[in-house]
Amino acid sequence: MKKINIFTTLVVFILIILIITNPAKYINSALNGLTAFATKVLPCTLPFMILTKLIIEQGNIEKFCHFLRKPFKFLFNTNENASYVFFMSILSGYPVGAKMTADLYESGKITSDEACRMCSFCSNSGPMFIIGTVGAILFNNVFLGFVLFISHIFSALINGIIYKNLKLNKKHKTTFDESNQNTKKGPSSFGDIISNSVEAVLNVGAVICLFFIIIDALSPVFSLLPNQIFALSEGIVEMTRGCIDASLLPHYLGGVVCSFLISFGGISTLLQSSVMLKKLKIPVWLFSVQKLTQGIISAFLTAIILIV
Repeated sequence: MKKINIFTTLVVFILIILIITNPAKYINSALNGLTAFATKVLPCTLPFMILTKLIIEQGNIEKFCHFLRKPFKFLFNTNENASYVFFMSILSGYPVGAKMTADLYESGKITSDEACRMCSFCSNSGPMFIIGTVGAILFNNVFLGFVLFISHIFSALINGIIYKNLKLNKKHKTTFDESNQNTKKGPSSFGDIISNSVEAVLNVGAVICLFFIIIDALSPVFSLLPNQIFALSEGIVEMTRGCIDASLLPHYLGGVVCSFLISFGGISTLLQSSVMLKKLKIPVWLFSVQKLTQGIISAFLTAIILIV
């Protein structure tokens, strides 16, 4: 842990030096990040966050997914609320699934163990990005977009089955669950819901802005790598940039790389989701491993489908 802290401090120090020595470049990077957030993320994410929070606060979520109670209990060892979060995460994309999972836990509708299991299959990208942006725009191939979307959905479901028996550390879980039960509040007002949702989505914007700076700082190093590794390396840091690079690769290879990156999410997306999950205190490394396995499964499924 001490070595990790030293490494993190060194990286941050290097970033500060780079920004000071070339402020114009990194101000532009930050502006590009804010523009991407304002035009691509904010319009899609904020309405979903507000509306889903309203549904959860009104206590109607169980009515929407009661018929899926038994299948989700059998497959994923969660209650019926997980089905609604899964479908909303697939429709709306990152990081809505993580936000809804945290909201359900805070409202006492799921346990910490169920929340941890849900993170393995309820943190997903949406069709607007996968089919529209990646398939239609980047690859100019809508069929590939559908292949990526199907692989993404099934990788999430398979991933959920893999982690169906996952449990948090007993001491950690007991302490936090008791704290959650003792501090549970009544329904939030509409103003509270708006404020909570805006704060959450602005946190996402801050992470996006920061990672646009980081990716530009690392680009001289990444440019020395072969094209395949270059796309994968940038995508591991920031998913969208990696998908753009992967679209320049041969069709089959680019599709497989994009499939992994979309389901893994990249460090930027992992941190966005971790911001949403901070009250759950799920270890970041555990959530990262869950997303890593989903990425590997998705890439494998895409490779098989494209061969067939």
